[in-house]
Amino acid sequence: METYLNSVIKRFEYYKTLAEKTFEHLNDEDLFWQYNEESNSIAVIVKHLSGNMLSRWTDFLTSDGEKPGRDRDTEFENDLTNRQELLDIWNVGWDCLFNALNSIKDDDWQKDIYIRGERHSVVDAINRQLAHYPYHVGQIVFIGKMIAGSKWESLSIPKGNSQMFNKEKFTKHGSKPS
Repeated sequence: METYLNSVIKRFEYYKTLAEKTFEHLNDEDLFWQYNEESNSIAVIVKHLSGNMLSRWTDFLTSDGEKPGRDRDTEFENDLTNRQELLDIWNVGWDCLFNALNSIKDDDWQKDIYIRGERHSVVDAINRQLAHYPYHVGQIVFIGKMIAGSKWESLSIPKGNSQMFNKEKFTKHGSKPS
C-alpha cells in the first residue's frame, strides 16, 4: 500500500500545483471574478475545497468525513477579501489532507471510513477525494484561462505542440514512442 499512498500523494500535489500556477497567472481581482450569479469564482471554489478537505481529512480514520460543524452552504458564499486570505485557507485545507495521508499506518488500510454515514474502505475514501478535487481544480484552471485569454500560458502541453513535446521528451530520456 506504500506504493499506492505515494502515488496518491504525488497526484494530489500535482493538482494543488496546477491551481497554484493558475493563481500566479491572475491578478488579485481576477480571483474573485464570476461569470454570472450562478457561477463560482476561483475564491469560492478554493473556499469549498478547503472546507471539504478540513471535513474529510480531520480525524480521517476515526470520525465521519462530514463533520457536524461544517456548513457547506456557506462555502459557496464569498467572504474572502484578498489573495492572502485565499492562499491561507487553501493551504490550511491542503495541510490537513497531507497530514492525514502521511499519518496512515499499515494496519489502517483495513479500517472502514464513513462519509455522510456511507461506509468506504480507506482506498475508496481516498479515491473519492482524488476524483473530487481535480474536478474543482479543472474549474479553477478553466476560469483562469477565460480571464487571461490570449495572455494564458499553458500549464501542460500547449495546443499544437504535442509532436515537439514528445520528440523532446523521448530524446531526453533516450527512448522512442511506441
